Amino acid sequence: MPTLAAAPPMPRSEPLAAGRDLSQIESPAQHSALARGLNCTMYHWLGAQVGRLGGVQGTRFAVWAPNASEVCVVCDRNGWQHGGFYLNSSNTGIWSGFYPEVGPGETYKFSLRTKWGEVIEKADPYAFAAEHPPRTASVVYDLSRYEWNDSEWVQHRRSVNWFNEPISIYEVHIGSWRRPKDGRTYLSYREIAHQLVDYVRETGFTHIQLMPITEYPFDGSWGYQATGYFAPTSRHGSPDEFRYFVDYCHQHGIGVLVDWVPAHFPTDAHALGRFDGTALYEHEDARKGFHPDWNTYIYNYGRNEVRSFLLSSARFWCEQYHVDGLRVDAVASMLYLDYSRKHGEWLPNQFGGRENIEAIQFLRDLNTTIHGEFPGVLMIAEESTAWGGVSRPVYDGGLGFTMKWDMGWMNDSLRYIRRDSIHRRHHQNELSFRMIYAFHENFVLPLSHDEVVHGKHSLISQMPGDYWQKFANLRLLLGYQYTTPGKPLMFMGGEFGQWTEWNHDGEIDWALLDFDKHDGLRRYVGDLNAAYRREKSLHELDFDPAGFSWIHADDAHNSVFAFCRHSKQHRESVVVLMNMTPVPRPGYRVGVPAPGFYQEIVNSDAKIYGGSDVGNAGGARSEPIAMHGRPQSIVLTIPPLGMLILKCAAVQKEA
Repeated sequence: MPTLAAAPPMPRSEPLAAGRDLSQIESPAQHSALARGLNCTMYHWLGAQVGRLGGVQGTRFAVWAPNASEVCVVCDRNGWQHGGFYLNSSNTGIWSGFYPEVGPGETYKFSLRTKWGEVIEKADPYAFAAEHPPRTASVVYDLSRYEWNDSEWVQHRRSVNWFNEPISIYEVHIGSWRRPKDGRTYLSYREIAHQLVDYVRETGFTHIQLMPITEYPFDGSWGYQATGYFAPTSRHGSPDEFRYFVDYCHQHGIGVLVDWVPAHFPTDAHALGRFDGTALYEHEDARKGFHPDWNTYIYNYGRNEVRSFLLSSARFWCEQYHVDGLRVDAVASMLYLDYSRKHGEWLPNQFGGRENIEAIQFLRDLNTTIHGEFPGVLMIAEESTAWGGVSRPVYDGGLGFTMKWDMGWMNDSLRYIRRDSIHRRHHQNELSFRMIYAFHENFVLPLSHDEVVHGKHSLISQMPGDYWQKFANLRLLLGYQYTTPGKPLMFMGGEFGQWTEWNHDGEIDWALLDFDKHDGLRRYVGDLNAAYRREKSLHELDFDPAGFSWIHADDAHNSVFAFCRHSKQHRESVVVLMNMTPVPRPGYRVGVPAPGFYQEIVNSDAKIYGGSDVGNAGGARSEPIAMHGRPQSIVLTIPPLGMLILKCAAVQKEA
């Protein structure tokens, strides 16, 4: 990774400047593209655009509301009264008008008269900023003023093949990662940037993944019920302050992924639902347009203007905020018309099937657009079913995502590790089964926020056994996560063993780092990240069967697993052993890929991590004794509930 000092600002493809000539903002071609669902840059001409018209400074407002009979802008200047400033209509359903002297910082809404005569007020779907909840007005904002300093990072990102690079993700809810000590509810984006970057660099993660930061009204939704698809939440400051956050991360070599939610939207009166009095963004029929689990509306992906809205939102975060990837939430709910529905509660597609054909096409268009325009930006699907080809190219029949969360790995691993160790011998296949499908997709291995809420308990609390065993089991789980093929993701607090479930109204329990076991676990995660980044064999072939080989997976009697991870051309390899019982395994002979001295580079039972310090005095030399189908083997002591990573500098390609 290059050194990221101050760099020239990244050129903007289309500035949104205060001096922008608004007479050139709109064209028939744009209207046509909107109607065809092909315009991914709607944010350049809909919403509130600051500029000048005929030499007069002000703001041009535009909104899509094809079934409204009147549309007005209401704000402080007209006393928030309908009729204070009318917009003009077009034959494509766009209402627009220039409001002189209105500038950045002013709040507004659209007041619409429905075709039935009712007047409703709506926030701007394309607003760049919003009021701090519970207030719901949009805010005029000029996005032209920030000067970026991350051009070196962005340029480097364009040339990286992330499949072969280390990606270890720290998932963060920035509202509850850390709270201010001065009585404020939230830290600012700038404060979070400095504190979080320092911590992430210390613990060795390569990327931060933010739970949704698009504006949302209800704290308890964690951001997954968004109302502002072009506005970072005002809880932590302005849009430019969020830009500073991303910029600062990039300048210190850390990527930023954000959760993005195109699957559904909330029913709040000021939001997208029944926007002009009719089902505009959603389906009219609740069997297609309403999600019963979340009490939210479902987007009508077959409507071209809706597709343009969502495609524009995705592009906006990449272009205007330089984010390094979008984690697309709830993809499974988009793919299936009968998702979480009983018989008679859903409508089949035109072929009588359960697949949402319009959503499938939207996802393919989304991934094609982002990958095409922003090389190096990751598109990651949170998809929980066996849908094939989620992370395969569109031209090969896939959905086109870069990667997909492996929910099967998460479920099987947690189910296994929760078992008392005496029973694990009967469930050896719960861990070994994954390698049957591990390379069908490009997988992220998530231990996310979803696993530490709603009564599931924190990760450390889910571990069986006494106090010592709980920490040993968690170190074992995390070691397995970092050494099995895939890109690891960990939710905040898991890295030091927080005892309580995550609470979005508080902060993670930093005081635990004053205790040796918790601080040792954090140090262990840091060393795992360091080994993962340093050893090519642990990341270079995560999505290629050539990167993994079993030594043996069938020692159920001892509950031991042993496998190799390989780099390209097998120039480097590591051997990984896991003892899933609290009984040390001395004199354990295991086959190895080549002759040489195998150095212990990570031992999860080391004293500095809070373990019992059972090990092998730094490593073991191989002997020409055949074992596990290999001509060379080593004899080790595998620690109790311990994981070993060993490396031999002389490893050659196995026969």
